[in-house]
Amino acid sequence: MSKKPLILITNDDGITAPGIRSLIDVMTSIGDVVVVAPDSPQSGMGHAITINSTLHIDKITNDADQFEEYSCSGTPADCVKLGVREILKRKPDLCVSGINHGSNASINVIYSGTMSAAIEAGIEGIPAIGFSLCDYNWSANFEHSKSYIKTIAEHVLEHGLDNGTVLNVNIPNLEKKDIKGIKVCRQAKANWEEEFDKRQNPYGKDYYWLTGKFVNLDHGEDTDEWALANGYVSVVPIQFDLTAHHSIQRLNTWNFNKK
Repeated sequence: MSKKPLILITNDDGITAPGIRSLIDVMTSIGDVVVVAPDSPQSGMGHAITINSTLHIDKITNDADQFEEYSCSGTPADCVKLGVREILKRKPDLCVSGINHGSNASINVIYSGTMSAAIEAGIEGIPAIGFSLCDYNWSANFEHSKSYIKTIAEHVLEHGLDNGTVLNVNIPNLEKKDIKGIKVCRQAKANWEEEFDKRQNPYGKDYYWLTGKFVNLDHGEDTDEWALANGYVSVVPIQFDLTAHHSIQRLNTWNFNKK
């Protein structure tokens, strides 16, 4: 009898978010699940870690439950670190993060706590996937995402991932019958044109709200933004080695050591 895979689940929307509940439903059908997720929303935290204050973990489930579940006072990256180092008895076979409420395609991957949790697992040598649904509504319908999430997770468990690589998966906000399939893509070149909405509080103190609009500068038909706009689930392999390897040769032509 084969042993079930051990799966670590986390997110950035917080442990009570509907998205992580749907992800738990899928993963408990695949393997043994342990959940370690933030006790409050951590969207946009990127790869922040807690170093100037203490961290707390509270166990939510009991021994009679089907899976273990813990809330953590820290960031998504903290959750993975604590899950791997303090809670799990062995290294998990897979780490999944999400399902995020909203897109993490294109440049959004840089800011995403969802994806940073997956990247942290990848740094630990754990195959990892971040899942996002392109619907920011708290009451979004995650049901049509489940079959795609299960398919992708099972393929990663079967085949593994290249060292230093994790998957960024985004699911279009469409009915299941309108989703055309899964497409492996590259990250689109896009950015946010940002503005700050400046206001004053009753005491005359200025404060700011960050606003802006997303601008896709990439017209390629092999990108995550194209795939999502055309009804596909996008799968982008990303790496946490940020070296711009193509620039090394050019920089080596500069005489840094000239006296």
